[in-house]
Order: sequence, then C-alpha cells, then structure tokens
Amino acid sequence: MTTQLAAPLSIVVPMFNEQENVSPLVERVHEALAEYTGAWELLLVDDGSSDATVARIREAREAFGSHVRPIPLTRNFGQTAAMQAGIDLARGEVIVTMDGDLQNDPIDIPRMVDRLLREDLDLVAGWRRDRKDNWVRKVPSWLANRLIRRLTGVNLHDYGCSLKVFRADVIKGVRLYGEMHRFIPAWLATQTAPSRIAEEVVTHHPRTAGTSKYGLSRTFRVIIDLISVYFFMRFSARPAHFFGLLGTGFGLLGGLGMFYLLIEKILGHDIGDRPLLLVSILFILIGVQMLTTGVLSEMLSRTYYESRDVRTYHLPARFDAAGENDAFKMPNAVERGGERTAGEESA
Repeated sequence: MTTQLAAPLSIVVPMFNEQENVSPLVERVHEALAEYTGAWELLLVDDGSSDATVARIREAREAFGSHVRPIPLTRNFGQTAAMQAGIDLARGEVIVTMDGDLQNDPIDIPRMVDRLLREDLDLVAGWRRDRKDNWVRKVPSWLANRLIRRLTGVNLHDYGCSLKVFRADVIKGVRLYGEMHRFIPAWLATQTAPSRIAEEVVTHHPRTAGTSKYGLSRTFRVIIDLISVYFFMRFSARPAHFFGLLGTGFGLLGGLGMFYLLIEKILGHDIGDRPLLLVSILFILIGVQMLTTGVLSEMLSRTYYESRDVRTYHLPARFDAAGENDAFKMPNAVERGGERTAGEESA
C-alpha cells in the first residue's frame, strides 16, 4: 500500500432486505481496510427494507464504531436513489460504491483506490471478468454492455458492476435519477474525459444469502434509460439539433411524397384515395411538431442553465491549484529602474 491511500475514504453500500449479509459485509470491509492509513467511513443505506436490515446495521455500528453509519430511507426508493443518498452524505475525498449482497469483495477496494490516486483518475470501475452468475443474468448483461459501449463511447466491459471508486468532487457533480446507477460511467463522461475513466478486474462471488433483486424485467428498463443517457450526453445543451434533425427528416419525406403526388395530379391521375397522400400529410405534421418541440426544448435548456447557474462545461476541482490564473497584466505597471507609474506622474 502506498502513502497515497491516506485520502479520506467513504464506502457507500445500498441494501434492501439483506439482513443475513450485514454483519459479514461489515467484517469483510474492516478486514480489507485493516492496513488503510487514512480515515474512512462505511455508509450502509437501507432502502426501505421489510426485514431486520436496519436493526442489523445499528448492531454493526455498536460493535464496530461510529464510522459505520446507518442511513435508513423512509421507504423503498430503488437502488439508484439509495446510492445517491449515500453519495450525498459521504464525507470522504474518495467514494466507493458496492452492492450489499457480498458478491463484490471489499478486498479489491485498496487496490482500486491506489490506482485512482496513483494514475490521477476520476473513476476506476470494477470488471467482473470471472462472473459467478447464471446465464439468465449473464446474457442480457453482455448484450447491454455492448450496446452501452457502442452508444456512449465509454469503453468499459462491465457497466453493471456496482464496485466503483470515484473522486468525490466529480461524482457529487452528477445527479442520479430513475435507475441510472448502471450508467454512472456514461454520466461521468459528461463531467470528465473518458481517458480519466479506467477499469480494474475484481473478484466476484456467488450469492450465498438473501435473494437477488435483479431479473429479466430490468433489460427493458436498461434500453429506456440508455435512450435518455444518449440524449443527455449528445444533446443536453443543444436539444434543437436533435429534434430539428428528426423534424427535417420527416418533413423532407413528406414533402417528397407531396411533390410526387403533385406530378401525378398534373398528369391527370386521381390522388384522393392514395395512402401516400395521408402518409405525406402525416410526415409533414410530424416534422412541424418536431421543429417546434426543438425550439421549446432549446428555450427550456437555456432556462435550466441560466436559472441554476449551470455551465455547459466543467472545470476540475483542482483547477488553478497553483495559482496559475490569479494575475492580470496591469497597463500602468512600474517600469524597470524604479520609475513612477503613469498614474503617479499625472498626480
């Protein structure tokens, strides 16, 4: 372990009906961080569990110390909201997220934190290369990972692995909604360069207690969420381009159809009962609607950025740490030889 590992560390673990896994998880985290030289905390976020998960978390706090922080949500909000709650309340300079089912191994945390700091990265994502799940979970995950890589341009093998290490100042600038936790690397790419995102092979264990909260139904949610991610990554600051492109396409198709029917009408053919007439009119209406939607979206986008003082760019939190941008070239500076400035001479 290097001295760079002294950065204050927060570990965020969302949990839902994981009463059997609380105590083993806390024990493994303490074993993994036994030689950690910096301050650290463990935030166990209970996502409205119906079993004794909250009680087990409080027992772990009594047994291990106040650095084990129970965060009980009032009801089940979902994994993304639970993860966001933990990130918001985390006090470390480095934040680790992981699942509470013991399939992620805390033993990988020091190595991932070391790489984050040593290589000056903003995210180190876990890669479950030897994944211990059945094909029902592996196949949809494999397909989803390929699709996400293609659309987002962030080249990671395993978007679904919850074991990730972030710089706090970067991840706190990203707001997670819906079920967007699996797209955190893509969202992070809107804040930082993809070159500052890396992945690390991690250990993966089969689930030994509790029941899985994942199923095939999440595949459809991934597709819907991916559309949202793609839109925000490409067009959040220029939505008129997105809707304008669609509107222009539909309008052009509709216009070509109407032009063809006009030629047919001039040649003396009856066009009143042709399906192409209705289709062309429909395409033109869709085109007009898309264009007006683009204008309205542009107005909403500018209102969002200006009312909240949100910028269309991001500077690193360590920007100007050496004071490189703290001086002006003054027009009346004192010249060599101790001469007075122009202002002093006029006085």
